[in-house]
This record gives sequence, C-alpha cells and structure tokens, in this order.
Amino acid sequence: MHVAIAGNIGSGKTTLTKMLAAHYGWTPRFEPVDFNPYLADYYEDMERWSFNLQIYFLNKRFKDILEISKSDKVIIQDRTIYEDARIFARNLHDMGLMSTRDFENYTDLFDLMMSLVGLPDLLIYLRSSIPNLIAQIQKRGREYEKSIRIDYLTGLNEKYEDWIGSYKGNLLIVDADNIKFGNRPEDFELITNMIDAKLYGLFPEEGK
Repeated sequence: MHVAIAGNIGSGKTTLTKMLAAHYGWTPRFEPVDFNPYLADYYEDMERWSFNLQIYFLNKRFKDILEISKSDKVIIQDRTIYEDARIFARNLHDMGLMSTRDFENYTDLFDLMMSLVGLPDLLIYLRSSIPNLIAQIQKRGREYEKSIRIDYLTGLNEKYEDWIGSYKGNLLIVDADNIKFGNRPEDFELITNMIDAKLYGLFPEEGK
C-alpha cells in the first residue's frame, strides 16, 4: 500500500511522515533534500537552476514510485511525484523562471512516466496559509530557505489548491493551521482516526 503526504514548503510533511511511520509501523520515504546537489544553487538563482532541480526531483521520485509499486510493505511518502509537475514546475514556468521549451520538455517526460504508475492508495494534503508556512520555515532555520520569496510560496499554494480541487484519488485534507499534530497528541489522534476511516472504515470521518 502507498500512502503519500502532499503540501507546500513548511507545511509539516516530514514531521507527519515520521509520526505516521512510527504509529502504524509503515516504511517512510523522505524527500531527497539534504543530499540534493542543486538545491542551494537553485535558491540563489532560480532561473538558472530550475530545470536542473526539477529533473533531479523527477528522476528521484520516479525511482521511488517504481520501488514502492514493487514493495509488499506499506510505504508512506514525503511529497509526491505529482507535486513536482503540477505544482513546482508549473509555478516556475508561470513566474518566468523556467522557459517554455524546458517546461514542455519536462511535462512530456512526466506524462510518459505517469503512464506507467498509478495514484497512491491515500493522499494526505496538508493545507496551510502563507503566514503559517513562513513561521515553520523560519523555525526550522535551513540556510538555503532564507531567500524563499513570499510570491513564490503564494504561487505554490494557489497551484496546490487547483490540483487538489481536481484530484481523483482517495484524499484526506488536513487543516495544518489549526491541527497541530506535532505538538498536540489529541490532534495527531484526530489525523489517525481520519486515516483509519479512509483506509479501513473504522471511525467516522471528521476534521476535514
């Protein structure tokens, strides 16, 4: 089974992935951030490095999803391959930070990859406002994230909402502004109850 967590930068994906993996005994797959050879350069010069970064993520994520499809374990994934194409690459193109030529090349490659894989069994979307995202980004203090622009985060949020609005798979939306699963055990329990309802039908759904 494949469970995936989606959400903007700073929404709490990695924290929730770790907590759910520990709670259910699932196998976590984390976003390749710390060892990404392009990320620091990208935040210094987005236009120059946008295509390189997105191809790197696409390659890594596609390898992950192929391995997940062959696994007999329950895998919980921190960020999905769909976000790379539907959110990040599209936002870069709309902001003029990725050329139309590169974007079309990237999209063709993505569409080919997606013809070979299916949707996750459950997608958990962490919906968050811009002020909450900024607070979380500042709190974790990653040096390369200090130059992230507010208009960049805003564009990503808008595209997340567009994508989620048309998503066809099994979906759980979590209000990350108000459901503080990292600090309040009762909020984390609320999320696990909603997951149980979505996957196993054990509890009535609430909190969406």
